[in-house]
Amino acid sequence: MPGTHQSGDFVLDFMTSSAFSEYRVVTHSPDGLLLPEPGIARIYQMGKRSMDICGALIGLTLFFLLFPVLALLILWEDRGPIFYKQVRIGRYGKPFTIYKLRSMMSNADIYLTEHPELLKAWQQNGKLFKDPRITRIGGFLRRSSIDELPQLFNVLRGEMSLVGPRAIQSSELVAFGELGELRQMVKPGLTGLWQVSGRSMTDYEQRCILDCTYVMECSLRMDLQILFKTLPVVFRHTGAC
Repeated sequence: MPGTHQSGDFVLDFMTSSAFSEYRVVTHSPDGLLLPEPGIARIYQMGKRSMDICGALIGLTLFFLLFPVLALLILWEDRGPIFYKQVRIGRYGKPFTIYKLRSMMSNADIYLTEHPELLKAWQQNGKLFKDPRITRIGGFLRRSSIDELPQLFNVLRGEMSLVGPRAIQSSELVAFGELGELRQMVKPGLTGLWQVSGRSMTDYEQRCILDCTYVMECSLRMDLQILFKTLPVVFRHTGAC
């Protein structure tokens, strides 16, 4: 849907004819332009949900085959829970619990509080460069995105979608400002526009902008293109941390 929106010192420009190419998402402008209400057709919602269910069932079949080996490797390196869970914000601001395979040491949160410089970097970026809390098997799980597979349960339950904005914590909404309500109009996704645009190589502001760009331009065509681009990105470990 064509339109623009100004937030802070940047303007989101959605005047693109393609569903997935040449996004002109950041342009400076002194004018405050209104944000149109995104219209998501019922046929898109039905098609997207059907795609989510089929994709989740296929992915969970693969996950169940890999799980025994992955669980043993996680426990062998670092005793603790196999799964990591955290409350995230879903569609319309509804909170839900997200699941991942644990890729960090079991006392990761305590480690962060004991290292103020790392805590500050985490609070600023939501990530740490060469995070010392990540285990060896955890590094592999993250590079391959296998740690994300349990989120297919969230997709099957209708809390997430295969494609959408990142599932964020409530504390991150501050960074989006008035765009926070916009990104909550769709379900968060397992993959999305920012993941195929550099993953961890994109900075936080760029990730916010790409998330909002997706909400304004989402379509089945875009979802399929993002899914097809996700596979080579994962296999090449592009931008993985």
